[in-house]
Amino acid sequence: MSRPRRLAAGVVTGLAALLVFLALVVPEQITRLPAGASPWAALVRVPVEALLAAAVLLVLPGRARVVAASVIGAGLGLLTVLKVVDVGFMTVLARPFDPVMDWPLFADAYRFVRDSFGTAGAVGAAVGAVALVVGVLAGMVFAVRRLAEVGARHDGVARAGVGVAAVAWLALALLGTSLVPGIYVASDSAAVLAREQVLRVPAAAHDRQVFASEAASDAFRDVPPASLLTGLRDKDVIFAFVESYGRSAIEDPRMEREVGAVLSAGTAELRDAGYGARSGFLTSPTTGGGSWLAHATLHSGVWVDNEQRYRSLVSTDRFTLTGAFQKAGAWRTVGVEPGITFDWPESRFYGFDHLYDSRTLGYQGPSFGWAPVPDQFTLRAFTDLEYARAGRGPLMAEVTLVSSHTPWAPLPSLIGWDEIGDGSVYREQHARGRKAGEVWEDPDRIRAEYAASVAYSIGSLVSWVREYGDDDLVLVFLGDHQPAPIVVGDEASHDVPVTIVAHDRKVLDRVADWGWTDGLEPDPGAPVWRMDTFRDRFLTTFGTR
Repeated sequence: MSRPRRLAAGVVTGLAALLVFLALVVPEQITRLPAGASPWAALVRVPVEALLAAAVLLVLPGRARVVAASVIGAGLGLLTVLKVVDVGFMTVLARPFDPVMDWPLFADAYRFVRDSFGTAGAVGAAVGAVALVVGVLAGMVFAVRRLAEVGARHDGVARAGVGVAAVAWLALALLGTSLVPGIYVASDSAAVLAREQVLRVPAAAHDRQVFASEAASDAFRDVPPASLLTGLRDKDVIFAFVESYGRSAIEDPRMEREVGAVLSAGTAELRDAGYGARSGFLTSPTTGGGSWLAHATLHSGVWVDNEQRYRSLVSTDRFTLTGAFQKAGAWRTVGVEPGITFDWPESRFYGFDHLYDSRTLGYQGPSFGWAPVPDQFTLRAFTDLEYARAGRGPLMAEVTLVSSHTPWAPLPSLIGWDEIGDGSVYREQHARGRKAGEVWEDPDRIRAEYAASVAYSIGSLVSWVREYGDDDLVLVFLGDHQPAPIVVGDEASHDVPVTIVAHDRKVLDRVADWGWTDGLEPDPGAPVWRMDTFRDRFLTTFGTR
């Protein structure tokens, strides 16, 4: 073999070894290392899986060795893909990917990219993702087969090297050597990842049984209509979800100044208009995304923290908050969901008398990032279509405000209520707004735009109450989940603020024993309830005592 060919062969072998090594040793938390830790130090590891694979391949004859190398390479390639997906899930949702329950989220991710960056961007991202998966699988099979071939040609050296490395691994494991806290030099992370993925299958089956039992138990299903929501009769009750409105928005020093100012001013403005408010915290079942899990949890009174539970729930007739208002027979129930851009069969579970989505609100302006409709327009459309309709009876509505959804660019701003029209006025705001690519170049800018988006959403609500609210209005508004870790960090709680606003003091008197803070902003020491407990507390508080 000529020298250039030997050099090329050596380079290929070296790249194959590097690829396999990185696949085995790069930790899943590589993007979430402790402060001051070097990513390079996290790569100083001896993977036990490489030693075991090498030992097996060295004792196998030629054809069996090729087959085994191909199987090992495919398995390692699959684990590498799962590790990359895990990193993505941790970055966005602060949890690892579940191979049993999370497949539907890829369709949601595609729709998010399409709505935020256009169809071309979404198709390009999908094609790139598929190409990456195929490339990783094929590359890993080639790499392991290449190393197996080289090891077979240099059998003696390879056996000696594996023996020395095995002794070193055992010594490092006994000593617990670690250059980065929680990441040991004697590594078995690939084996641990594989075991965790396998164990999620029986765990999912068990969780399905547990959830079926939880959903079947309901203390309010058989409460007679005359005893339901008696403390709210003749009131208009609005539940408003504010997208990504998390506890960090009012407590993180990097964001609380802007959001806190809106909450403080809103408290004063509503007080001057005759309204009182009480605020606390709920612990959401999700973070970074998965708004539908929070909606389902609040309405149903059961903990819905994964796709399997959500799919199971919406196929049942579980008693919901909407169902309670309907059963009482004293309210028309409507859903206002501007984030819905396609048919939504799950709406049957919630049982709204009427559902408005982005296609039926009459909006003729541009989308702001992912948000198809600005929040102020959503509230005005709700007013025109339902709230201000002449001759109507009491109304119960869920209104979802989506302007504070990722990517927080461009953002709308408040305008006069009489200027809104069909939404065409927003074209100018959209044209001069910041682009997502500009915002996402800098984490500080991301946080600033996130805070501005939450301030806009809450400001829209406060302005709406002042403009259109009356003595019979009861407004409950809350966050669905915290934003992504890039905004709040990896250690943020799952808590979200929740507030009840009412003009009638009797309504607020009923919640006096909740211990909530006076005003729109809960104190740090305000009570924290799991979101699945809210339905029962609400129905108990406002039902016949």
